[in-house]
Amino acid sequence: MGQDGRGSRIMPALPAEKVISTFSTGGSLRIDADVVAKFKPGDHVVVRTQHPSGHTRLPRYLRGMHGIVHMDHGIFSLPDSMAHGQGEQLQHVYSVRFTARELWGADAPKRDCIHVDMWDDYLDPA
Repeated sequence: MGQDGRGSRIMPALPAEKVISTFSTGGSLRIDADVVAKFKPGDHVVVRTQHPSGHTRLPRYLRGMHGIVHMDHGIFSLPDSMAHGQGEQLQHVYSVRFTARELWGADAPKRDCIHVDMWDDYLDPA
């Protein structure tokens, strides 16, 4: 991996002939780095209410909602910072469980839930 002018790592592009094999064999963009996790499974979190201009992977319908960290997927680069030319920001990504009632109100089925993968920068302790 190279570096850009700000010292951020630049991941080389995946050659076209390796795209299918990488995806079909379960290739991962997980990064082996020493980054302290902000949350652990079982932690109650609230999604930050932020409205960045431009690209974000933070779904608008989740902003301000409460969930529970289900699992920690490991460390990945925050795609928002890469899209805005701010370089690589390594963060943990968590599977966060949200109840249907939290998202869609009391008429939603009581036992239904969804899991959404979310970066550290999207979450605060509840």
